[in-house]
Amino acid sequence: MLRYQADRRTLGIIGAWYALMAYAWIASPTGFWPNAALVALLCMGAFQGAVATHNAVHCPVFVARWMNNLWQVVLTLTYGHPVSSYVPGHNLSHHRHTESRRDVMRTDKARFRWHLLNLLFFTASISTSILGAEARYARYAVGRHPRWARQLALESVVMVAVVVALFALDWRNALLYVVIPWQYAAWGIVTINLLQHDGCDPASPWNHSRNFVGPVVNWLAFNNGFHGVHHLKSTLHWSLAPEAHRRLLAPHIDPRLDEPSLLAYALRTFVLPGGRRNFDGTPRPVRDPGPDEDWITDDGPVPATSVTSIRMALLRDAAA
Repeated sequence: MLRYQADRRTLGIIGAWYALMAYAWIASPTGFWPNAALVALLCMGAFQGAVATHNAVHCPVFVARWMNNLWQVVLTLTYGHPVSSYVPGHNLSHHRHTESRRDVMRTDKARFRWHLLNLLFFTASISTSILGAEARYARYAVGRHPRWARQLALESVVMVAVVVALFALDWRNALLYVVIPWQYAAWGIVTINLLQHDGCDPASPWNHSRNFVGPVVNWLAFNNGFHGVHHLKSTLHWSLAPEAHRRLLAPHIDPRLDEPSLLAYALRTFVLPGGRRNFDGTPRPVRDPGPDEDWITDDGPVPATSVTSIRMALLRDAAA
């Protein structure tokens, strides 16, 4: 049934999120602290659902296609966004054109001089580009990839129907236990892009991404801290990422891009002492991101940039 047995962890965590959601909805505690604890756990679980979404669009969880389609509907309701819509902005724009003007998520769009504000508002600064990419690809896919378009429609209809039903049942619970965790998940899965790429070298075949190699964050986030090797081989299953990082990337990457702690990096970068820097310690100036360039034409998505092609060639050489 499962392509990789490691995804039992994924199923368990997502199942626990649904169970916690049901408990919160039925119990409906009234005190501040019980609600705060529930919302915090639901936010964490929703973010894990967003990470599982990221994994699913790169490497399907199940052997059977129909089970993967059903799984995407399940994930849609943890993340608060149709899973299929993750593909255009992430797989086809960000992965193929990392940090270029064809990357709708490029970190140059974070332009606050106080870097903490970039952490808080990066998602807002690129949301228009992301939604535009989704809409443009959806129009293209209706005629070219009808299976993808039908799946997107299914996920969207189910999500809207569930939201309407939950608000009709109890709008306060829906706002507290559904909307807030969904918004946190969307903010988190987009903002992590800033931590993973800001101040790196997109022109380098190795130093294009920052890795967070601590065991706790990688257990909770399904090894998504190993981001560099994910860009080298995006279809690699998450359970294989640590070994692939050690074998393919660690011998070549600048060691300063392997961060032992995500929390320590975030505190150092955004709070104390703060300041936006390149991975080599030099100041990272605020730059004009310029206008987005088309990553999709009437003929379909634009092929990967030359840098991405070089990465693929290096990966083939390293694996040989």
